[in-house]
Amino acid sequence: MSDSPRTILITGCSSGIGHAAAHALSARCWRVFATARRADDVARLEAEGLEALRLDLDDSDSIAAAVQEVLERTDGRLDALFNNGAYGQPGAVEDLSRATLRAQLETNLLGTHELTCRVLPAMRAQGHGRIVQNSSVLGFAALPYRGAYVCSKFALEGLTDTLRQELTGSGIQVSLIQPGPISSRFRESAHRAFRARIDTRHSAHAETYRHVEARLASQAGKAPFTLGPEAVIAKLVHALESPRPRARYAVTLPTHLFACLKRLLGSRGMDRVLLRATRDERR
Repeated sequence: MSDSPRTILITGCSSGIGHAAAHALSARCWRVFATARRADDVARLEAEGLEALRLDLDDSDSIAAAVQEVLERTDGRLDALFNNGAYGQPGAVEDLSRATLRAQLETNLLGTHELTCRVLPAMRAQGHGRIVQNSSVLGFAALPYRGAYVCSKFALEGLTDTLRQELTGSGIQVSLIQPGPISSRFRESAHRAFRARIDTRHSAHAETYRHVEARLASQAGKAPFTLGPEAVIAKLVHALESPRPRARYAVTLPTHLFACLKRLLGSRGMDRVLLRATRDERR
């Protein structure tokens, strides 16, 4: 392998986990290509000393242009991809229009899939690579009023497991990170999506939505066991740098707890636990 710095492309670097990861890996002497959807966020990342590019997961042309630019700057080499970019679409399943669900999947699943497929030829040509998918505790445990996001993360986990099997022997390693509650601007963006796409007035869930919106709009307090985005970094570094990266990395107590309970309880038992865990959100 060359003595030049290892290279990584990261999506969703405007805030939260992506922002923390970009700076942490840069400090570890990775050459980081930090991407964001908005031009002003790209400019801010550049001002922070990062190589930044615009990449919109909803736009195939944007994905193709970003990958081409990265490979041109690195002479065709890309050591790693961290698929972090995503947003949450709150709302009861019966209130998710086809367009709303499609929008969630375009960003959280289909854009991520397209980007991954775009970088795989370069990784195959060099004989190695790391792909790390940022999933969620909601990639294996469903919570009420998060159906669109749950759908996208369950699908991401299944697609990733299949990809990992198919890349066996290629030198390309694939891992999932499963954070629980992490402090970020996630709630802010979820609130915007909720207001833009959910018809609360004509819903059977109108009363519950008043509590959901109050929670999303509140800037005070955090979900129990919330950690800072830095909590993900140690797991990400292991997935990127260890000779034997794991298939999955759990982050935060709720992720560890729900994974254990899912193995022990049946579906109905798990439903009772998850409904109890979110009871205060609905009243």
